[in-house]
Amino acid sequence: MTQRLFHPHGSLADGGDPVLVTPQLAGWAYAGLRVLRLAPGSERVVATGTTETAVLPLSGSYTVECEGRRFDLAGRDDVFSRVTDFAYVPVDAEARIASAGGGDVALCTAEATRRLDPAYGPAEDVAVEIRGAGQASRQVNNFLHPDAFDADKLVAVELLTPEGNWSSFPPHKHDEDRDGEAILEEIYYFRVAGDDGFAFHRLYTKGPGGAGGDIDETVTVRDGDVFLVPRGYHGPCVAAPGYELYYLNVLAGPAEERTMAFCDDPAHAWIRDTWPAGPRDDRLPLTGPAGRARERVRLRSPLGS
Repeated sequence: MTQRLFHPHGSLADGGDPVLVTPQLAGWAYAGLRVLRLAPGSERVVATGTTETAVLPLSGSYTVECEGRRFDLAGRDDVFSRVTDFAYVPVDAEARIASAGGGDVALCTAEATRRLDPAYGPAEDVAVEIRGAGQASRQVNNFLHPDAFDADKLVAVELLTPEGNWSSFPPHKHDEDRDGEAILEEIYYFRVAGDDGFAFHRLYTKGPGGAGGDIDETVTVRDGDVFLVPRGYHGPCVAAPGYELYYLNVLAGPAEERTMAFCDDPAHAWIRDTWPAGPRDDRLPLTGPAGRARERVRLRSPLGS
């Protein structure tokens, strides 16, 4: 397989910025991600061109100025500390992004044709969903879900997984245009709590009759890693005990109407049917607009192994 899907931390750096994923690099047509690192008191000017962009603070606070409008983003200390506000910047626009204290800010992008106005997304309006049950319980921050915020092609959500739990399960795909499923390119950007934190992520395809396909990758992901999903069943994402897991999903595709329609792997689809009767993890939600509900779990081996 020639297309590189897993990109460890630093391998997608662009100068002093931690991540740059363009459709050209990914080998597809729509979805992109850029993570800017701003020094205290600095600013960056971003020209969107043919892409619409969501400006999402990962750490720090920001001001975003675009077409005579100014959005003051309160942001957050880090992705585990609270649900953040964000800004939307349309195609063919120029945005000035500044930060007094510095930090990392994600630019979630999608190639788009419909032009909307610049807009602000308050943290208090972000729908926080608790999905799954038992050890498959996780938190979804639906800040740019199709039902939550208007855009042309861009979809983006955040996932928070308590230590020891599974996310993106059952495994699912969105690579066919049919009833109940849509074609979507997807980027996973991982952050892992703890100096030695790690998680696992899987992507695979199936051949005729359910036989193994041409993709079967299970990787160890650490803080700052990126995984590209052009097709196939993705999941689970498993947080190691002692280390909370965050990932930002950026999705985009050719459908005229934005959607997150997917198809579960038939072998594991039954698990979703057990959730209504199953227990929810009482650690969730981990965060909200007002901050964390409890102290972050930090377990470390005395031997450091």
